[in-house]
Amino acid sequence: MSIRVVNVYPHEKFEEVYWVEYEDGSKRLATKNLAPGIKVYGEQLVNYKGVEYRVWNAYRSKLAAAILKGLEFMPIKRGTKVLYLGAASGTTPSHVSDIVGEEGIVYSVEFSPRVMREFVEKCAVHRKNVIPILADARFPAKYAPLVDIVDVVYADIAQPFQSKITADNADVFLKEGGWIMQAIKAMSIDVTKEPSETYKREIEHLEQRKYKVKHVVHLEPYDIAHAFVLALKE
Repeated sequence: MSIRVVNVYPHEKFEEVYWVEYEDGSKRLATKNLAPGIKVYGEQLVNYKGVEYRVWNAYRSKLAAAILKGLEFMPIKRGTKVLYLGAASGTTPSHVSDIVGEEGIVYSVEFSPRVMREFVEKCAVHRKNVIPILADARFPAKYAPLVDIVDVVYADIAQPFQSKITADNADVFLKEGGWIMQAIKAMSIDVTKEPSETYKREIEHLEQRKYKVKHVVHLEPYDIAHAFVLALKE
């Protein structure tokens, strides 16, 4: 038997992010569903006072995990243009789509044709603000004709040299004063190193590329050996 929802209210810091409160006192993050009635990854849909919300699972989304772990600033808000590297099957991109709304856009890059088909079927086909791009994030010039200048480059990619790939894209697409939001996956970079060493090296690369790292949060217990970085293009 499901636990009854007793309240939905805005997050105290972040625009278009909400708390769903249950009768047992627990609460979960959520976003307003831009595609009412449609689930992307089996998430709970909550109807409250005539509005449908999607519960945002922090064990499935590194951005939700970062918010719960104390992310200080959230540059993604209503109307934001986002280049999302590593869209996968659409879990986090769909919540980003909810947040930016119809005024925003989410350019969504994914390398795997099989995963991209799933992304299109589950997410992009239902959301006009999501642009699927089947491409390798290591080569931003190949999809440059498809992407405008953006406010945020969001990277969640399971490859070595993650910060290099992120910075290469930010050099091309990110506006001055824009933000990098990067999930660093230590085990995808070097399994022989301690995660802390890997985080340090990846953060140093961003700084060498003239991106000012403003905040770092560690995502345990939601994601093991992951850090989430906010960096500014000054």
